[in-house]
Amino acid sequence: MKLYYTPGACSLSPHIVLREAGLSFDIEKVDLSTKKTESGKDFTAINPKGYVPALQIDDSNLLTEGPAIVQYIADKAPQSKLAPANGTLERYRLQETLNFIGTEIHKNFSPLFNPAYPEDAKKMLRDNIGKRFDAMSARLEKSPFLMGEQFTVADAYLFTVVNWCQFVNIDLSKWPVLQAFQGRVASRPNVQAALKAEGLMK
Repeated sequence: MKLYYTPGACSLSPHIVLREAGLSFDIEKVDLSTKKTESGKDFTAINPKGYVPALQIDDSNLLTEGPAIVQYIADKAPQSKLAPANGTLERYRLQETLNFIGTEIHKNFSPLFNPAYPEDAKKMLRDNIGKRFDAMSARLEKSPFLMGEQFTVADAYLFTVVNWCQFVNIDLSKWPVLQAFQGRVASRPNVQAALKAEGLMK
């Protein structure tokens, strides 16, 4: 398997999950401004959507969209307990959480990275993110991870998007529970290995 990634982007989530799952994989960096991979390939020829993450499963199968990719990885390594078993209510709870992170948090962040986006609109987005952080904090007051005592793919995704606060003028100290969660996830050896591999940590 090969993961196409951009340092610190949402592709960090499946990168973490691949390491937590203990699977064998390669990574290849993508420059999203030029749509070129590290080896000089046209990334749009690999993934016509033109964005990361993309997981090349084999010669004929490419999987895109982070929540789908992380569940695929988790199911390839069920012993890692990165996702509850398919068909259980707990699995649907996980999917519910992944969808919430993707649509209610991740997508509110995206325009904040655009310098041309109006500042008034950015303030509204930051306010929306704050409300979503309130909801996540309430869950994390009850358990160390989103699904309880066990680290799952949802935690890798939340960690990745919350990490963007430092780049878009969101003061995370307003949510100490979320700050503690970030520290807890960041201390995991596989998370540190992913951060180092992407050049985000020495």
